[in-house]
Amino acid sequence: MRLSHLGLIATIFFAAACSNQPGPFEISKQHIGHLTDSTQVKDLEAIYAKDSIVRSVSGEEFSGNPNQIEIFEKGGKKLLTLTAKRALDSTSTISSIRIYDERFKTEKGITSASTFKDIKDHYKISRISNLINSIVVGVDEINAAFTIDKEELPANLRFDRNLKFEATHIPDDAKIKYFFINWSKY
Repeated sequence: MRLSHLGLIATIFFAAACSNQPGPFEISKQHIGHLTDSTQVKDLEAIYAKDSIVRSVSGEEFSGNPNQIEIFEKGGKKLLTLTAKRALDSTSTISSIRIYDERFKTEKGITSASTFKDIKDHYKISRISNLINSIVVGVDEINAAFTIDKEELPANLRFDRNLKFEATHIPDDAKIKYFFINWSKY
């Protein structure tokens, strides 16, 4: 009888410990799936053992970005592009992550398929940057940057590089073009 109670207690503790593990597509300020802001490049093989990892080939340092590492599912679907803080260094940590797959989701439900309205309804917008062909919406709460193509904006706002964008300038249905998590400056 005592052993069955001990077994039950051990099972409960084991289940509780497992439930604290982030899901493979969960995004927060310090993790994306099983990646954390302290994950080293050398750990990627274990984290993505069932997926494909594409790295820059030595000797191509001048033709591409030697810091970028792409993660694909075995079926070929692109999941993420990771940028290491230091090129060709297996002990380097990840500085930023571009999210492609719509299954990656913040705890408030934001994905790469979300709209500007989804972002502003769930997070405090920290800044909006005006670039040549896009605007970048920063959300410090989760270290995120959402890029929106200027084609999503009213025609009178697309070409003024000096315009200081406010949230009211951006249509609610503007789609996210790129979704980044940035750990390099935090």
